[in-house]
Amino acid sequence: MSTSTAPTRRRLRAPSFTVQILAALVLGVLLGWWALAIGEGPNEEPNGLTVALSTIGSTFVSLLRATVPPLVFTAIVASIANLRGVANAARLAGQTLLWFAITAAASVVIGIGLGLLMQPGINTSVGADAASDPGRSGSWLDFLSGLVPVNFLGLETSASLQTSEAGDITGVGSSLSFNVLQILVMALVVGIAALKVGDKAEPFLSVNRSLLAIIQKVLWWIIRLAPLGTLGLIGRAIATYGWDALAPLGTFAGAVYIGLALVLLVVYPIVLRTNGLGVMRFFRGAWPAIQLAFVSRSSIGTLPLTQRVTERNLGVPPAYASFAVPLGATTKMDGCASIYPALAAIFVAQFFGLELAVTDYLLIAFVSVVGSAATAGLTGALVMLTLTLSTLGLPLEGVGLLLAIDPILDMGRTATNVAGQALVPTVVAKREGILDVERYNSANAENLFSDEDEERAAEAPEQVSGRPAAAEPQPARA
Repeated sequence: MSTSTAPTRRRLRAPSFTVQILAALVLGVLLGWWALAIGEGPNEEPNGLTVALSTIGSTFVSLLRATVPPLVFTAIVASIANLRGVANAARLAGQTLLWFAITAAASVVIGIGLGLLMQPGINTSVGADAASDPGRSGSWLDFLSGLVPVNFLGLETSASLQTSEAGDITGVGSSLSFNVLQILVMALVVGIAALKVGDKAEPFLSVNRSLLAIIQKVLWWIIRLAPLGTLGLIGRAIATYGWDALAPLGTFAGAVYIGLALVLLVVYPIVLRTNGLGVMRFFRGAWPAIQLAFVSRSSIGTLPLTQRVTERNLGVPPAYASFAVPLGATTKMDGCASIYPALAAIFVAQFFGLELAVTDYLLIAFVSVVGSAATAGLTGALVMLTLTLSTLGLPLEGVGLLLAIDPILDMGRTATNVAGQALVPTVVAKREGILDVERYNSANAENLFSDEDEERAAEAPEQVSGRPAAAEPQPARA
C-alpha cells in the first residue's frame, strides 16, 4: 500500500519590477512610433493613440506630484525629530552641500570643454529667424524670493484667460502649483520649533509620523503603476516630438548627450569608487528613479521615487535621506544647471559671433555651481539658461534657437539630475559611516517593495522566494 500526494500547485509570479519597466519602455517606443506614423487628425489635432499615451503618462506624473508636498513636509519634520540625538547633523548638511558643489563643478567643466571642442554654435544649420526672447527669465533675486513661503503650504495659484479662435474671451482657467523649496523651508522651521517646544510637541510629532506612514503606503501603490506610466510617457515623447527637430541642432544635441554620458558614466563612477562604493550596485539600485526621470522629464515628479530608492535600495538612513533628497531635487541639477547652460551659453556666443574671455568661462562655472539655488523656486532648464546668458551679457534671444529640441534634451538632463540627487546622499552617508552597506551591496529594484514581501512571506513564504515551502513529512510506504 502506498500513499500518493497531489502535486503542489505553484502560483504564477508576475515578472520582476525591472522586467516590467524594460518591457514598458520597449512597448512605449513601439506605440509612440505607431502614433507618429498615424499622424495628426484633419484639424491638426493629435490622434487617439497619442492622446491615450499622453493621458496615461500625465496622470501617473500627476499622482506622483500629488504626494510631493505632504511627503516632503512630513518626512523632513520626522527627520529633524530623529536627528535630535545625532551630533553630526550640521556636518551632514555641510557635506551634502559640498558634494553638490563638487559634482556640479566637474559637470560644468565637461560642458565648457565640449563646447570649445565641438563648437555647436558654428556647426549648426538653424536660422537666425528662430531667435526669440524667452517669456520668463531667472535672476539672482529668485533665490531670496523663493525661500520666503507665500503661504504655510507653499502653494501658488495662477490664472489665465481662455479665448476662442476669433479672439473672444470664453473663460478663465486656473491652476494650483507648489514650491518645493518653500515647503522645505517651512518643514525645517516647524521641525526645529517642535524640538524647542519639547514634550508638548510629542503629540504633533506622533501624528506627523503616522501621516508619513500613510503617505508612504499611498506612494507605494502609485509606484507600482510605474511600468504603465513609463509606457505612456515614452510613447507620448516619441509621438509628440519625434527626432526630426534634431537635424539643424544635431551637433549641439550630440554635445549635450555626450556631456551627460560623461557625467553619468565617468564622473559619478569615479566619485563612487573613490568612496569605496560599487558602481554597478549604485546604478542597479537607482535605476527605477533614473528611468522614470528620463521619461517624465520632472525631478519633482520623480522625487518620491528617488527618495524611496535612496532609502530602500542604496541604504541611506531615512532620517538623512528625507532631508537630502528633497534639497537635491530643488538645487542639485548637474544636467539642467551645469552641462546644459554651459554648452548653451557657448552655443549662443558662437552663433552670434561673440568672443568669450577666460573670465567669462569662470563666470559660467560660478553661475552653474551656485546659480541652481537661485532658480530653485522656478522650474525648467531654460530659466537657468537665461540666468547664465544675462549674467554674461549674451543675447537672451538665443534661447529661442534651442526651444525646438528642448524636450528631447530634457529627458537626458533630468535623468542625470536624479542620478546625482541619489548619488550625493549615498556618498555622504558612506563617508559619515551611516550607510547600510549590506543593503547597498544587495540593491535591486525589488527592494522598493520589501514591505509587501514581508507581509506575503508571513502568509505564504513560497510566493516570495519563488520556491515551495518545505514539504511536510509524508507517511511511510507500507
